[in-house]
Amino acid sequence: MMKNILSLLVLLAFFGSCSKLTKVLRNPDIEEKYEAAINYYDNEDYYRAGLVFEDLLPNMMGRKEAEFVQFYYSYCHYHQKQYDMAAYYFKQFYDTYRRSEFAEEALFMHAYSNYKSTPDYNLDQSNTNTAIDAMQDFLNIFPESVYADQGNQVIDELREKLETKAYNVAKQYHKLRRYKAAVIAYENFQKDYPDSDLKEEISFLKVQAQYELSRMSIQSLKQERFEKAVEFYYYLVDRYPESSFLKEAQSIFDNTQDELEDLGLN
Repeated sequence: MMKNILSLLVLLAFFGSCSKLTKVLRNPDIEEKYEAAINYYDNEDYYRAGLVFEDLLPNMMGRKEAEFVQFYYSYCHYHQKQYDMAAYYFKQFYDTYRRSEFAEEALFMHAYSNYKSTPDYNLDQSNTNTAIDAMQDFLNIFPESVYADQGNQVIDELREKLETKAYNVAKQYHKLRRYKAAVIAYENFQKDYPDSDLKEEISFLKVQAQYELSRMSIQSLKQERFEKAVEFYYYLVDRYPESSFLKEAQSIFDNTQDELEDLGLN
């Protein structure tokens, strides 16, 4: 019985709230509607606040409150985790009100909303590149911003995500014995992430993949590909003379020399 009463009270509260929102949306008084929207927002009811702000947008042209309506409306999307929409409206705000006191924050939130919409590293990273570009644009425009440190941290985090993606793609090619694709992926990784903590491992894996590619190659390609494996080995030894991968790399090198000798080249 008590459970039914509580359910009824919840329903009554819900319909009462909906009825109140309907009255707000139908209210022809712009000032009262604006105050209601702000009240919803201050009470963190971003869904209802967003509905009222959206209703207000076309009716606020030329009014001093128009700037605030669009700014709060953008945040309503952000707080509801509608990050793509938030990014769009924050950018629209910045483009419309570049002289606003909120312009800097809006452009940052445009970039930050893009950052929040980025997927896990194992998914397509198009949004990640978009977020990096957006944040870099913000930092270029506002290099002394109070958000600069946070913006740089975001870029570092996103670049690390791209790095992780590139590393795992290369390793997956390697695991699937698609050695030519793996070598290319390792080389691209070295070019794109020269300061990576994984660069030593990548250098070794490239030796390993090139050796396996050489072994699988047709006779006419073996010499060139084994010699490339030797080149990769010397790169590893020169760059990382104390590497933990040297013992295994030495074994691969010795096998490579044997292969070249069998080809009559040593």
